Amino acid sequence: MIKYKLFLQQCIRSKEVWMSLLLITLLGIVAIIIGSKHLERQEQAIAEVSSYQEQHFDRQVSLHNEDLGLLLYYANFAYINNLDPLAGVSIGQADVNPTVKRITIKTFEAQKFDTDLVNPMNLQSGNLDLSFVIIYLFPLLVIVLTFNAVSEETETGTWRLVAIQAKSKLGFIISKLFIRFLLLLGVLLLLFGIAKTILGIPLNTSFFAMLALSVCYIIFWFTLSFFVINFKKTSGFNALLLLSVWLVLIILLPAGVNAYIASKYPVPEALSTAIAQRDGYHTKWDTDKLATIEKFYKHYPQFKKYGYPTDGFNWLWYYAMQQMGDDDSKSEQDALSKKIKLREQFGTQIAKFIPNIHLQLAFNQLAGTSMSQHMDYLQNTEMFHEKLRLFFYPKIFEGKHANTIDWNQFRPEHYETKTTVNFLKSLLPLVSASIFMILISIPNIRRL
Repeated sequence: MIKYKLFLQQCIRSKEVWMSLLLITLLGIVAIIIGSKHLERQEQAIAEVSSYQEQHFDRQVSLHNEDLGLLLYYANFAYINNLDPLAGVSIGQADVNPTVKRITIKTFEAQKFDTDLVNPMNLQSGNLDLSFVIIYLFPLLVIVLTFNAVSEETETGTWRLVAIQAKSKLGFIISKLFIRFLLLLGVLLLLFGIAKTILGIPLNTSFFAMLALSVCYIIFWFTLSFFVINFKKTSGFNALLLLSVWLVLIILLPAGVNAYIASKYPVPEALSTAIAQRDGYHTKWDTDKLATIEKFYKHYPQFKKYGYPTDGFNWLWYYAMQQMGDDDSKSEQDALSKKIKLREQFGTQIAKFIPNIHLQLAFNQLAGTSMSQHMDYLQNTEMFHEKLRLFFYPKIFEGKHANTIDWNQFRPEHYETKTTVNFLKSLLPLVSASIFMILISIPNIRRL
């Protein structure tokens, strides 16, 4: 115990260490507050849309009671993706993709990827959340705390005394690193405790999984530093090498992986889907009405009883045109969804060998803010949209008035993001990376 007390005193007597610990703590608190503000904005949007929808229907019914088709041209129905409080820790895709979609019964593909109006400069820089602090800044603090753990003993001329007096030189190094690890672990636990309080995170499996992943990630960086400092080079060499590794792992590799995935799985379908959807609808203005209605009945044979009205404007033909916008772009929609899923799957496979990317993807998955989870939300939104169509189409085609419908039944519907927690699968890449760093350090250890 005396040995560890001396190591602790030696570590914390440096002003640079105190400043680094204080800075990372303050940045973590700022990141938590930013995450809290993000959740508050989403909650405010949900509250506003809930109160707005009732007033919206009342106004539309008063204006278009005798023309239900026109009313539903304007009427919006809210479908809400409930955010987990952990989204304040790892915002992920939630800063780009809205959690509230207000859709009409018109062509769905034109509304599918609508987003909120956000300053593009803010999107480019992204949000500072706690996951950013852990993934990008904690490794820098590990480097600050460990780069001279051995070299300072050599440079101050005390290493020979250590070699004579210490029972084990390896034990001496590990003890120094362990004290530094405990300091950093204390900061991490403090930040997660603050996040739990401010964000209202329940003490569930996802929370503890995120904490365990963070600890394993820090351990990986300590094992990486252990590998470097055992070369017994100068402090400057250690710092330069560790910072170079940080730059490669944190900046260069993710950018390279992103560029490779973009080239391996290009998505020209994003443009072709929009064009096919627009052509599928707009060209029907100049197409024979009978042909449009016949295509509509192939999709919905149950509506054939409403006949083939082709004289003048009618809502059956109009909504048949809207439906063609979705139907004619179906192949492009499926191809685009497949490409996005392939990108996600391939990125997950590569991430198993790059700890920081793996941690980011795991955080997003636990927080419910990953791309795959957003695609699941869009798929359920499409099912919600189809349910609305099947409810309203018969009433429109039969010419019913709006006041014959109980509009109170149309409350904003909520979608719960599905998160699955597999501790072994999530922790294995980080644990494996740490073990690998220890194994390749063995030759240096033997030289001690």
